[in-house]
Amino acid sequence: MYEPPKLIKEHSSFGGKVSFYSHDSASCNSEMRFAVYQPPQAKSSAVPVLYFLSGLTCSEENFITKAGALQFAAKYGLMLVVPDTSPRNTGIPDEDKDWDLGSGAGFYVNATREPWKKYYQTYSYVVDELPNLMAAYFPIIQEKQSIFGHSMGGHGALICALKNPGKYKSISAFSPICAPTRCPWGEKAFSNYFGKDREIWRTYDATELVLALGSTRPFLIDIGTADPFLKQQQLLPELFESACEQLGVDLTVRMQEGYDHSYYFIATFMEDHIRYHAEALK
Repeated sequence: MYEPPKLIKEHSSFGGKVSFYSHDSASCNSEMRFAVYQPPQAKSSAVPVLYFLSGLTCSEENFITKAGALQFAAKYGLMLVVPDTSPRNTGIPDEDKDWDLGSGAGFYVNATREPWKKYYQTYSYVVDELPNLMAAYFPIIQEKQSIFGHSMGGHGALICALKNPGKYKSISAFSPICAPTRCPWGEKAFSNYFGKDREIWRTYDATELVLALGSTRPFLIDIGTADPFLKQQQLLPELFESACEQLGVDLTVRMQEGYDHSYYFIATFMEDHIRYHAEALK
């Protein structure tokens, strides 16, 4: 049985409430934090749950405060859950040295290499521990869950869904890192978290997973045409598109003219994504 999470702060919003929690994570062997928005419908009955995975440098707060999602979660009656992007303050040397490795950069993987593997088990945390904690203490319908994310978190949403067929009713992403084994961000993180074994790398790469496993679920992806990380070859959506096409996987990629990688972009298309998940969940 999980210990109840500790409430840090709470605010009323759009007839519901947004709350920030901490708890001792068995997966990550450290304190983890997460945010929850409970829509007004949750006051009287259990509701479907939508997980959002944030990108590099983010915490559990960025999405809640910047994405404009709460009003739409209230409108469509979905609970939003946003975990932090990594363990914090573990004592690992240089954990906070780089913005794209360590703190704020867990990549939603289970690290296999020291010194990371004791704490950086964020894949298990997102897929198993956090949903079970939510089911124990919050009014959710656990079998009605979906997942989406942004950038590193878009990568996380894709791999969590691909590695767990049927677990999520719907999947979407904003500007996801689609092939981390072939981009600078992924190569840096994976070489630290996994070492040189590229077979392990491939098990956390959405493009490789589609080629290996296929998918019965469709995917919705939005990317801004002015996203600087497209030109820097960090996102590589064309590789994911090609893999989905080869396997006949239902994929919608919308290239949004003039938009970049920021939360201004995410907020613009937030209702589209929450509506998309609401339709699948109900």
